[in-house]
Amino acid sequence: MASAMPNAGGQYFWASELAPRRWSNFLAYLTGGIAWAGSVFTSASVALSVGSALVGVYQICNPDFTFNSLDVNGRWPIFAAYQLVNFSAYFFNCYGKALPATATAALYTSLISMVVITITVLAKSNPKNSPAFVFGTFKNENGWPSPFIAFVVGLINPNWSFACLDAATHLAEEVSQPERVIPIAILGTVGIGFVTSFLYSISMFFAIKDINSVYYSPTGVPILEIFNQALGSIPGAVVLEVLIICTGFGCMISCHTWQARLAWSFSRDRGLPGSKYWAVVHKKFDAPLNAHTLSCVLVAILGFLYIASSTAFNSMITACIVLLYFSYSIPIVLLLFVKGRANLKRGPFWLGKFGLISNYVVLLWTAFTFVMYSFPYYYPVVAGSMNYVSVVYAVVFSFLGIYWVARGRRMFRSKEERDANAALNLTSS
Repeated sequence: MASAMPNAGGQYFWASELAPRRWSNFLAYLTGGIAWAGSVFTSASVALSVGSALVGVYQICNPDFTFNSLDVNGRWPIFAAYQLVNFSAYFFNCYGKALPATATAALYTSLISMVVITITVLAKSNPKNSPAFVFGTFKNENGWPSPFIAFVVGLINPNWSFACLDAATHLAEEVSQPERVIPIAILGTVGIGFVTSFLYSISMFFAIKDINSVYYSPTGVPILEIFNQALGSIPGAVVLEVLIICTGFGCMISCHTWQARLAWSFSRDRGLPGSKYWAVVHKKFDAPLNAHTLSCVLVAILGFLYIASSTAFNSMITACIVLLYFSYSIPIVLLLFVKGRANLKRGPFWLGKFGLISNYVVLLWTAFTFVMYSFPYYYPVVAGSMNYVSVVYAVVFSFLGIYWVARGRRMFRSKEERDANAALNLTSS
C-alpha cells in the first residue's frame, strides 16, 4: 500500500481510500488517531530508555549514588534525564532540511556502534559461555508457572524495537519517488534490524558471566552490566554504553520526525483539536513546527506519569506496540475483505502471494499481541506488577470516540473533499 498509495497520512490515508464511502471518514479518523497515539507513546518510551541509560552511566561511575525506580523519590533522576533527552531531540527536528543528513548520521552511528560493540565484547570476554548456555538455557524471572506465557511476556521488549515500521510512510511527500523509496526503506529497516540485533544479542549472551547481576544491576541498565562483566573495566563499559546512547538518541530524533509528520498530516485532514494550528508548515524552517511542538509537549507531559507510577508508564510502552498494530490492521482488513487485492491499483513495488501471506500474518499477530501483551509482567500479580495496558486502550479510544461525536464527524476532511482539493491544486499548477 505504501507503493500503491504514497501519502504522508500513511495507514489512515489508505483506510480512507479502501473503505466504503459510508465508513470512510470514521475508519480513516480512527486509524489516524490510533497511529498518532502510538507514535507519541513510542517517543515517550524511547526518551525513557535513553534517559535511563544516562542515569545508569552516572551510577556506575559514582557507586555511592543510588536510586530506586520502584520508589517515587527514586524516579526523579530518570525523569530529569527523560526530559533532557526529549528537549534536546526537539531541536534536531526544527529545521527540516537538516533531517536527511541527521538520519544518515544516525544510521551509520547505529551500524558502526553495533560492529564495534560486538567485536569488542567478543574479543575481551573470557571465558565465554557455551553454545548450550546461549541457545539452550531458559531463565524465567517473572514468576509465571507457564514457560510459554513467561516467554511471550518477555517478547514485549524486542517487539518494541520494531514498533514504528510505518515511520517512513509519513515522509512520502518529502522524498522523490516515494512509491519505490518508502517500501525499500520499510523492508530495509526490518532486514537490517533483524540481522544486526540478532548478531548483537547472541554476542552479548556469550559474554555474560553472572546473569543475576545483570537482572539486578544497581545501574538499572542490564546491557551496561554485561559490558562491565565482559571488559572488566568501568571506563570501557561506559564507552560502549555511550555508543548505545548515541544510537538511542538518533532513534529519538527519528521518532520525533515520525510523530510530527503524522500529527501534521492528520491535522491537515482536521483530525485533531486545533488542527488549523498543527497543520501549518513553517516555510523558514521547512518543517511542521507547530505539530512537532505539540507532540513533544505531550511526550514531556507523559513523563510525569512515570513519576506517578513506573508500572503505568510501562503499560503505555506495551500500548504503543499494539495500537500501531491496530492502525496497520485496519487498512489490511479493508484491502483483503472489502476492496480486494485484485482491485488495488498496484504500485511499482508488489510482493504478490508473499504480500498476501504477510497481510494475514499481521492480522494474526495483532490479535495475538492484543491478548498476550495484556498479561501482567510478573506473577503472582500485585498492584505494582499489574499490566494496565487495558486502561491505556480505554483512555485512547474514549478520547477518540468523544471527539468524533462532538466534532470530528463534522470536521474531518472526507475523501471527496481531499480529491477535490487535489484536482484544484493540479488545475492551478
